[in-house]
Amino acid sequence: MFMSSDIATPGTTPERHIVQPGDAQHPIVLSTEDLHVFYGDKEALSEGDLKFARNQITALIGASGSGKSTFLRSLNRMNDRIATVKGRIMYRGVDINQPDIDVYEMRRRIGMVFQRPNPFAKSIYDNIAFALRLRGITAKNKLDEIVETSLRQAALWDQVKDELDKSALALSGGQAQRLCIARAIAVKPDVLLLDEPASALDPVSTSQLEDTLLKLKQHYTIIIVTHNMQQAARISEYTAFFNQGRVLEYDTTSQIFTNPQVQVTSDYVSGNFG
Repeated sequence: MFMSSDIATPGTTPERHIVQPGDAQHPIVLSTEDLHVFYGDKEALSEGDLKFARNQITALIGASGSGKSTFLRSLNRMNDRIATVKGRIMYRGVDINQPDIDVYEMRRRIGMVFQRPNPFAKSIYDNIAFALRLRGITAKNKLDEIVETSLRQAALWDQVKDELDKSALALSGGQAQRLCIARAIAVKPDVLLLDEPASALDPVSTSQLEDTLLKLKQHYTIIIVTHNMQQAARISEYTAFFNQGRVLEYDTTSQIFTNPQVQVTSDYVSGNFG
């Protein structure tokens, strides 16, 4: 079932075009309602009401400063100490933007991978086992199982299985980013947020990362910020276009890139923007 809003009448160009996902096979897992984000007195996000369906990849695109990363970081409260976030962020029927929410438990369910790989100064094994031990998992056989499963899901196991005791800081950029993904999924999140995870990677590592994400969507709902139009087109089912703190268009990725309904979106994806 699809729902539309802000659709213009025939013969006119809409200011916004929002088609929300959701059906029996891909129910809504996460959504935002009346979301506004302020840095001091400056409103960085004013219109960002979106829904995200289970086991699908959604790309957030737009120019630098358009609000897409601000929006992404709000989804698991990463903006708490630097911004004021108003509105509702609904995760499986619970508003996680309420003050009584256990933020650390929420972030276990809504994990995040950042722009630049940030492995801990520990072994490859301990990068993943560290958070598990904090959660009370100490049995060696259980830790071994989760470490291997996480590395396999992140398409890294075959490259590092004989070097688990080596420092993660020695990994290549692409390997380090996939280790960070393995670390995030080790605690069994439901949603995975990625903020330009391939921006510091070479084309080969980027391709490997994209292949990894396409496999991971079988188990996770993935939301990714990217400046790479080709990347969004290759891996996502839905794309949201942000401009000046507003979501101007949200639709299937094929529609966004072949038949956008908003002129500003068309200008952006065709390279005639700004």
